[in-house]
Amino acid sequence: MATNFWLQLKKPILALAPMEGVTDVAFRTLCREQGADVVYTEFLAAEAIVHGGPTVLKKMAYREDERPVVCQIFGKTPEAFAVAAQKVQALGFDGLDLNFGCPARKVVRHGSGVALLRQPQYARRLIEAALEKITIPLSIKVRSSIRKESKDIAPGSTERSTALDLVEAIRDLPVTAIMVHGRGFEQGHSGKIDTDMIRRVKEDFPGLVLANGGITTPARVKTMLEETGADGVGIARGSWGQPWIFSQARQYLSTGSYQPVEWQVVASVIRRHAELLMEYKDAHGLLEFRKHLGRYISGFPGAAQWRAKAVRVETLADVEAVIKAVLRRGLSSEA
Repeated sequence: MATNFWLQLKKPILALAPMEGVTDVAFRTLCREQGADVVYTEFLAAEAIVHGGPTVLKKMAYREDERPVVCQIFGKTPEAFAVAAQKVQALGFDGLDLNFGCPARKVVRHGSGVALLRQPQYARRLIEAALEKITIPLSIKVRSSIRKESKDIAPGSTERSTALDLVEAIRDLPVTAIMVHGRGFEQGHSGKIDTDMIRRVKEDFPGLVLANGGITTPARVKTMLEETGADGVGIARGSWGQPWIFSQARQYLSTGSYQPVEWQVVASVIRRHAELLMEYKDAHGLLEFRKHLGRYISGFPGAAQWRAKAVRVETLADVEAVIKAVLRRGLSSEA
């Protein structure tokens, strides 16, 4: 039996939640270095893993110093989940996560992601199929709710399927952890977080519960934990452009305050991220880094005039030029 790393983590758990196109090996490594307790891969199609295509296999690359690292998959057939789960374990991941929360409309129309909240017994079959093939711990990610009918079909419907329906269907299964995004499907990535729903899941689910959604500051980490009673949080978009949020949150939870990040630290993190992307994705990695660089410098004095250059970097020298320009402006503004 594989060791259940979840049970060895110090609470509250600070997790890097999965983000498509963001939580690749480079960003995960960076977030672990900046204090994340556990990191998730991008969400990967079970069918693609079954077929072993080069793109998905590349996305399943990880480093030993990322551990514990969890591979998240999505799909809609028990057969694909079973084979994919087996492959995830064979590759040495510390855990497997099943996505029942993705709000992307193409995923929902396919019957995957958050659409599976409408079929809790079928979702249970998917979980059982994966559990039969692995000994590593299994976790799931959900949204708070979704209309029982598609928004496109019945926009006036108010009857909802919720995370609680799924918890009721799987309570007796050995699912170690559940991450609950506190927004409903129709809200996307904006709007009020249903902390009451997360709290109710915590009361009903026998395993660990991570609260997710709208966590962008260390103070919000503390508030989310207090309002939900969760065992930890999953930070997604709030870590993008500020991976140091994990160490700041830990400091804030311990002392009630945290040290603002210094300009030089930001610069070193940017360099580290760019170098990691080059290491794993060669020159193409720097093309991907453009979206990260824009977030890193957002809000810095004079950043607006450098954003155009940030989205055109092609070499490490280009990255360094942006760093030095923004850093110079930031230091002069502090003087």
